[in-house]
Amino acid sequence: MKMTRTFTAGTVVGMALLATGCATTEDTAMVDSASNGSQELIDSQRDRISSLESELMQRERELEAAESAARDSGSDSNAMTAMLSVDPLFPPNPVPGECYARVLIPASYTTETETVLVSEESERVEIIPARYETVQETVLVKEASTRLEVVPAVYETVTERVLVKGESTRIEEVPATYRTVTEQVLISPARTEWKRGPASSFATNVVDSATTDTGEIMCLVEVPAKYETVTRRVVDQPATTREVVIPAEYRTIEKRVLVSAATTREVTIPAEYDTVTVTQLVDSASERRIPIPAQYDTVTRRVKTNEENLEWRQVVCAVNLTQPNVASLQRALQDAGRYNGPIDGIIGPQTLSAANSYARSNGLPTGTNYIAMEVVEDLSLNF
Repeated sequence: MKMTRTFTAGTVVGMALLATGCATTEDTAMVDSASNGSQELIDSQRDRISSLESELMQRERELEAAESAARDSGSDSNAMTAMLSVDPLFPPNPVPGECYARVLIPASYTTETETVLVSEESERVEIIPARYETVQETVLVKEASTRLEVVPAVYETVTERVLVKGESTRIEEVPATYRTVTEQVLISPARTEWKRGPASSFATNVVDSATTDTGEIMCLVEVPAKYETVTRRVVDQPATTREVVIPAEYRTIEKRVLVSAATTREVTIPAEYDTVTVTQLVDSASERRIPIPAQYDTVTRRVKTNEENLEWRQVVCAVNLTQPNVASLQRALQDAGRYNGPIDGIIGPQTLSAANSYARSNGLPTGTNYIAMEVVEDLSLNF
């Protein structure tokens, strides 16, 4: 029963350490691991820890029931040891007087570098656009041609005396000549006529008289002839005719005379050109096929080398952490340059921190609230 009590105390210490320190150790390991992992990995690990803690609590209850049953039935320590060695939730081959802590060893990973194909070999068709340039160019505006041109006749002006009217004759009348003569011209011949009135009024011109029934006297009067002096032209020489020679008439005229007749000639009209600014094709559009080599990328991935597992570690039992033993541990850690506190033999946070610092620097197991036996052994201490 002494063995059972000792083992039970160690087991209780181990279980308590597992419920507190181990979970903390795993949390620390998980944080260190998750710093390089994804959030999904963190969540997965936390779920795993929660599941294991629930399972552990269930096993603790089973353990307590087993211990109670063993005490009631009077089983010896060998039977208890055999029972515990069968269940993987108990330390394998436990030694009486030793304490164990069950810790969750996180999965271990290694970083592998691998060259992976990102894109296969292909080719890219690149269109090279046509290239143009602006140049000054002489262009044909109008083609060369010919035209028939009339060569006008050539004239010259000459002076020429021309006969206007030939020589001729004409009968010219020689007018009569006249002379002016004055003569008495009988206007009316002498006559007699009856006139009223006394004879005395007619004097000697009365030839005869007669009395009418009325008493009037009618006289036959002689009316002498009347003459008038007139001036008149009389022919001195009668008109005659004569033949007059009319000389020929000439006129000096200027006239255009034909020197050469009109002709035609073929005239060449030269081509017409103009300088214009044109956009000229220098290089036609083309395509260029550019091979694109396969692209590879070097990726770094974490490969799990070991699955996470629960491991039993031998730790310093609380009963062994006596003041002399703790003082020896503090001096050893001080000699190793890990502890600078007082040598008071009290296991406190500073002593645990120094022990863990020593363990990490030497690749030994660590725990936030326990000291692994490997640390004590590496410091050549005997608790």
